[in-house]
Amino acid sequence: MSWTVVADVLAGVFLLCGAFLAFAAGVGVVRFPDLLARMHAATKPQVLGLILVLIALALRIRSWSAVGMLVLVVIFQLMTSPVAAHMVGRAGYRTGKVRPDLLVLDDLTADQEAADREKVEADRDAAQAATDAEGDGDTRRG
Repeated sequence: MSWTVVADVLAGVFLLCGAFLAFAAGVGVVRFPDLLARMHAATKPQVLGLILVLIALALRIRSWSAVGMLVLVVIFQLMTSPVAAHMVGRAGYRTGKVRPDLLVLDDLTADQEAADREKVEADRDAAQAATDAEGDGDTRRG
């Protein structure tokens, strides 16, 4: 059995596994009940499925320049997918799309309340500064 046959068989196995994970991610996005579960389904198996498909492609192409490009695609996907999922999760939490009864641990409530308090204090300070500036302008004219 030659190296090319082994590489082709491994490429087929990786391609099927990657396709299955991508399909599972799609089913999870459609079937899961809430935003966080759908977000999990859209990121975790989809990224692993893409990596497996790219490994299969690298085994099939067998060109160092193409493999280098595929490695860059994997690195970019691994860097952007978690950040995008994090931002979607925070935005969903802030807009009320996350069901609090399904959360085991809710770390964002304290952060959100602190941010709201800081915003109210900043607005109050800005209003006070504007009032003081108007008062100073009146005393200078008179």
